Amino acid sequence: MVASDAVRALLPMLLLAAVGATAPATKGEDLHSRAMRIHKSAIVVDTHEDVPEQLEKEWVDIGVRQKTGHVDIPRWREGGVTAPFLAAYVSSSYAASGKSAKKALELIDLIRRLVESHPRDLVFADSVRGVRVAKKEGKIAVLIGIEGGHAIEDSLAALSAFHRLGVRYMTLTHTNTNNWADSAGSFFSFSYDPAKTAVHNGLTDFGREVVLEMNRLGMLVDLSHVSDKTLADVLAVSAAPVFASHSSCRAIANMPRNLTDDAIRAIGAKGGVVMVNVSSTFVDQKVVDDFVARKRALAPKAAEIAERYKDDPKKRDQETTALLENLRRPRASWTAVVDHIEHVMKIAGARAVGLGTDYDGIEDPPDGLEDVSKLPALTEELLRRGHSEEEVRGVLGENLLGFWERADAARANAPPGKEPMPFSKP
Repeated sequence: MVASDAVRALLPMLLLAAVGATAPATKGEDLHSRAMRIHKSAIVVDTHEDVPEQLEKEWVDIGVRQKTGHVDIPRWREGGVTAPFLAAYVSSSYAASGKSAKKALELIDLIRRLVESHPRDLVFADSVRGVRVAKKEGKIAVLIGIEGGHAIEDSLAALSAFHRLGVRYMTLTHTNTNNWADSAGSFFSFSYDPAKTAVHNGLTDFGREVVLEMNRLGMLVDLSHVSDKTLADVLAVSAAPVFASHSSCRAIANMPRNLTDDAIRAIGAKGGVVMVNVSSTFVDQKVVDDFVARKRALAPKAAEIAERYKDDPKKRDQETTALLENLRRPRASWTAVVDHIEHVMKIAGARAVGLGTDYDGIEDPPDGLEDVSKLPALTEELLRRGHSEEEVRGVLGENLLGFWERADAARANAPPGKEPMPFSKP
């Protein structure tokens, strides 16, 4: 790196430090006022919101404040959100049908049309620059992440095509193990058994090709939902930093979708980030224990349903899923989310953490963080706990943008992609 390159690389950090240094608490300004001032001026990134899934269930005008769900434009505005990644979530049910890519395309189109139908508030973005420009223009930058690696149908060409359509991250698995990567499984199901999803012992050789091709394209590698062994394999092979788009800390809430301290430390050491999920079951051990106990109590009923509908798998799955979906789970306190943020800071450093709420994809947001409009509470609590303005701005969005820039820079070191297949002659 020449001197001029080094200066350019340091500029964002220098500017951020300058902002923090030149914006002390105004004289007479109370904590709440200071928090609101910082939050309003900050870039706030949320790397996982399941708005498309909710709109598929019930189409509503997100330009109007809704009484259901967690997200709409008015609540994005109230929550100060600059850049939400909307999940193009492809259910594992599509993996067997061979229509996963089709489903992903439909969701990408839905997100694009959503943006186009609200031009005063929304703008599509696929880069760090796009996010920063949107902030300056007072708009919300909508981005796309694919959730479920089976969406590419084992095709690097499909992966490249999704990138061309603006997809900027892909979660390597969902609750299902695909043909090239093991999943952590489906904790929220009666059939949860991590041994059943440990099929490949992590990544296959093709899975390693997928990761390297994502590096080459500049698509962010998302480790939420993968098994611990898959996570370790990705960290070993990736030429770029990687991240978890919506996972919290297993040391605080021991459930398999959360990350171990070793995983958090390794992600941070590679220049990646952990984006904290706000679900009560992800942030509070008491909620995890309550869910496990209720699931165990319902197991005989689930077995009865399985026997009754043994010749009708679709009906069986619908009925057993309904048992768990209808459970009334207790709610964590919203301050538990800050506990997870601080834990990541302690393990991997202040620049290794951000927000991946999973709003519209969870049933149990904490009391006090009921929807996306409540995010400013996190800013106030972080300040109350003594974190600097620079650290707070990092959590809100700058850490994610810095990670994205590092991943983009790593493209230069990624191995070249495969030569395109020539068109066959008639």
